[in-house]
Amino acid sequence: MKLKKINFILVAWLGISVSASAQNSSDPVIMNIAGKDITKSEFESIYHKNNSKASTTDSKQLDDYVQLFINFKLKVKEAEDKGLDTAAAFRNELEGYRKQLAAPYLTDNEVNDWLLKEAYDRMKKDVRASHILIKCEPDALPKDTLAAYNKAIAARNRILKGENFAKVAQELSDDPSAKDNGGDLGYFTSMMMVYPFETATYKAELNKITMPIRTRFGYHLILKTDERPNQGQITVAHIMVKAAQKDIHKKDTATVDPKVKIDEIYAKLKGGADFAELAKQQSDDKGSAKKGGELPTFSTGRMVAEFENAAFALKNDGDISEPIKTQYGWHIIKRLNKKELGSFEELKPELKAKINKDSRSATGRESKIAKIKKEYNFKENLKLRDEFVKVMDTTYFEGQWKQTSAAKLNKPALFNIGDKTYNQQDFATYLESHQTHRQKIDFSALIREMYKNFVDETCLAYEESRLPSKYPEYKALLQEYRDGILLFDLTNSNVWSKAVTDTTGLKEFYEANKTKYMWPERAEATIYMCANEKVAQKTRKMVKDKAKKKYSNSDILATINKDSQLNLNIENGKFSKGENEIIDKFEWKKGLTSDIKSNNQTVFVDYENILPPTPKTITEAKGIITADYQNELEKQWIAKLRGKYKVTINKDVLSTVK
Repeated sequence: MKLKKINFILVAWLGISVSASAQNSSDPVIMNIAGKDITKSEFESIYHKNNSKASTTDSKQLDDYVQLFINFKLKVKEAEDKGLDTAAAFRNELEGYRKQLAAPYLTDNEVNDWLLKEAYDRMKKDVRASHILIKCEPDALPKDTLAAYNKAIAARNRILKGENFAKVAQELSDDPSAKDNGGDLGYFTSMMMVYPFETATYKAELNKITMPIRTRFGYHLILKTDERPNQGQITVAHIMVKAAQKDIHKKDTATVDPKVKIDEIYAKLKGGADFAELAKQQSDDKGSAKKGGELPTFSTGRMVAEFENAAFALKNDGDISEPIKTQYGWHIIKRLNKKELGSFEELKPELKAKINKDSRSATGRESKIAKIKKEYNFKENLKLRDEFVKVMDTTYFEGQWKQTSAAKLNKPALFNIGDKTYNQQDFATYLESHQTHRQKIDFSALIREMYKNFVDETCLAYEESRLPSKYPEYKALLQEYRDGILLFDLTNSNVWSKAVTDTTGLKEFYEANKTKYMWPERAEATIYMCANEKVAQKTRKMVKDKAKKKYSNSDILATINKDSQLNLNIENGKFSKGENEIIDKFEWKKGLTSDIKSNNQTVFVDYENILPPTPKTITEAKGIITADYQNELEKQWIAKLRGKYKVTINKDVLSTVK
């Protein structure tokens, strides 16, 4: 539901978006909707924003948009009249979206662009490194921080004197995996490790141990052991045999041994069989089988590790892997082609999303705060900050500290930003409201940390409060989200939820329109795909005896595939025209067909029944029926709003829209 609401808001109800326009005497009223005047400049701005390719000579397109615009405004008016814009849930949700919309304005985009370029340049290389971790919490006491640092230095000195890095890692590292891998992290690239660790690794010299590097986990000694070019992107085809499982949707499920089957397929490939043809015949990945097993191009991290490693291990186009197992079953992989790392522009959206979730995003935030301070003449008195050290006690680390402990600290002008002044009591309020159970640290360090957080948040909040006046596009977009939330909630209650919960109305709508939801003529049939004519002959005999000897498809499959899992495949179900190419090759009539060749197999079909066109049940077509019912409810709702609220259009002004 959340994703649906976000998408709904982004399109702002059928593409209508609202922007603020200055009104003056030279700006005529183009229409009045529910008592509110809409000026020509406002409508013209919105119309062209949502119809960038529209021609003003296309009167029908303009008239259609006018109707959409009126519907939009009427729904907003209805939502406001119902008081939806005053509800606490609405205000809270709008505040959440406001924070999201403000976020791009509260970071330094120049710094962010630099971070994007840095990440891309680093991605051109994979690096391999080992590390030793000495744990140290980010807010550890100075004595504990020093102890961790000295322990890291001592470990480094041991290695410099000749001890084996892996041995020291197994003995001292707080990374549990070091016991097995000696600290070896394997190959990685940009965006896979925390930023300080990544930076230190890329800057380190090969086979030279770094000084201790601080991250949120503690201190790391890093030994870069190799570099290689990025693996790039690869395109492969595969043949997959699914892990054995029962399909509850099949009335007669036939099973195979996946390992035996994949080994037989591999033997045929080694004997010269065509990969694409075998994929079409035998692969359980039906989507790729139609394309000879070909998969979309991928790079590191796009496939499960076993599949990815096997694919990139293939040295040349055309090379074929031995069978490999993943969580999905068994695969044989053929390399089709490989290309280098994508361009910066191609990877930019993905990199941007990753950076936004990464600690390096704080770099842009810090830079923006510095610019805000400069723009609004930030001034502070750090002596007033430091006076808080003497009023702190250990209750703060337990979340029990009270602002009254700082009651005597009431001097003004702790800091100034723009036209705002903050005093010591403002900081005391912040301290009390932001305390949590936490590890004990030095009081001076605590006050410096909390004061910085207070100043940073205050600076960003000050800038955020000024965004509507500084950036008209932000103000307009916020208005769009406001109206979008209102319309979503109102539409949900009047249309979407009603169509789902009003079972009686839905049933009545279905009965009145059931001929719109028809099954076409269908064949209820079983397809027998045989390796050759001899297998087809043996299979056909068993199919003819099926009723008499009470054979199931599982029985037939087990008998025919006794010597080879590749002898016979069976598929059964109800098929419409165009749904299955084999079914479409035969005349539809009950009984067994003759044999034909398809994908180098001998194939025949048992047509069990030919089903005439018939209405789908309400269960079978519930999705489309519900959608159509929603459209009907929407039409009824619009008609009701049109009757409730008065709308007038100044056609003379409308005709001048450019």
